[in-house]
Amino acid sequence: GNDVSTLRRAIAPTKSVLLAARRAGMTVIHTREGHRTNLSDVSSLKAGDGSTIGAQGPYGRILVRGEVGHDIIDELYPKKNETVIDKPGKGAFYQTDLELILKNRNVETLLVCGVTTEVCVHTTVREANDRGIQCVVLKDCTASYFEDFHEVAINMITAQGGIFGQVSDSEAVLEFLNSTEIMP
Repeated sequence: GNDVSTLRRAIAPTKSVLLAARRAGMTVIHTREGHRTNLSDVSSLKAGDGSTIGAQGPYGRILVRGEVGHDIIDELYPKKNETVIDKPGKGAFYQTDLELILKNRNVETLLVCGVTTEVCVHTTVREANDRGIQCVVLKDCTASYFEDFHEVAINMITAQGGIFGQVSDSEAVLEFLNSTEIMP
């Protein structure tokens, strides 16, 4: 597998934003990519040669729902009242009810944190943008296995006047959340 140590730098700032968002009463939604245990939702293109998705890894079958390695890390673990979206693709909207949940809660802007910047984060931001949902990607709350991929992905979001959204960081969001009363 990949060396996840490069992704860990996003944990501390994301945890700070998560705690502040909870205190402010904001809607918090977690996502995780994973597939059915029988892999019936994995296309042959995505399955490739079968050496990754569904293969045995150090924390169970890779990208399979219910396996230890599929769960959200302890530092960012959801509260009982927080929504968890299990997504079978890279984007959080693909074959999920995320759009309905956001609509029902009148959410028009997403603060996006996660890994990897160039894959799951970017795909989700693009999907949101196509649906008219504004995204603010928190640069220090996202990460990649490859720093140059992270930087390019961040730059692409704000290209052409913010073609896919905006980029900020945890410090700016924390300052805003600590000085503003959020209406749930």
